[in-house]
Parts: sequence; C-alpha cells; structure tokens
Amino acid sequence: MSVFTVHEPPLRAAETRPDPQRFVFVRDGFYFWAFALTPIWMLWHRMSLVLLLYIIVAAGADSIVHYAGAGAGGVVLAGLLLSFLAGVEASTLRRFTLARRGWKNIGVVAGDGAEAAERRFFDAWAGSASGEGAGRASPPSAPPPSTPRLAHSSGIIGLFPEPGAQR
Repeated sequence: MSVFTVHEPPLRAAETRPDPQRFVFVRDGFYFWAFALTPIWMLWHRMSLVLLLYIIVAAGADSIVHYAGAGAGGVVLAGLLLSFLAGVEASTLRRFTLARRGWKNIGVVAGDGAEAAERRFFDAWAGSASGEGAGRASPPSAPPPSTPRLAHSSGIIGLFPEPGAQR
C-alpha cells in the first residue's frame, strides 16, 4: 500500500473553492525515473531551483572526486550516488517545490495505487465539504471504565506493588 500526500493549489482569481482537478498527489518512496534521468525528471516536474542546486552539487562533487585522484570511475560513482539520493528524496523535493509555489499540504492518504488513494481522499473530502461528516474524524470516545480491583490482603504479588498501594 502506498502513502500519498495531497497538495491543494493556490486559488486562481475567479475561484472561490479549489478545483479538485488541479490537486496533486505525491507518493512517498523511491522514484526510479528521478534516479535514472535526474535532470530530465526535474525539468519534467518544473523544479528549476532544485535542478540548479543539483547541478551545483554535482559539479562540486565531481571536482572534489577528480582532485582527490579517484579518476573517471570515482566521478561516475559520485554521480550515481547523487542520482540515487535524488531518487530517494524525489518526493521531498516535489513537496518542497510545491510549497515554494504556494500549494498547501492538506492531507495524507494511503491506497493500493494512485487511483485508489485519490478515490479514498475525494470521498472523504466531498463528505466533509457537504457536511455529511463522512470525511470527518469521529470525536475520541471515552476511555473504557477501569476494571474493578479484587480486594486481596496478600500484599505484593510479582515484582512490583499494585499502583496506588500504600507501603
């Protein structure tokens, strides 16, 4: 089961409510395409600031590895490690970019896939928006009554005395 964060776009000039068609669901986990084609993936998702930082870090890492005398294999390994890091942190980078553009993180939803997670989220969202209460969490129930204690005069049984017992 995958976990997704749900992001609501900023309202446009003529909108009074957010358009559900524009919501973005960001899956937690490893993104293979962010690992395999890091710069292209960043451009595809319009992450220009992240791409600029990636280029700066990649150039710095390549320079450090080159001046350390590791050779071409070391430079390739450093690039692979940096791309692996981008694949692992891709969802965080997307959330950062969306937040920087004014999108609001409005929830977390789990589902067997993106479609199931969207369906689950919008069912709850529509229920809470219409006032039915389907999407709202129920108030916490009262704790169960404590179990009655049996009176016994034996003192201590086991390693610890009863809570609230007098010494």
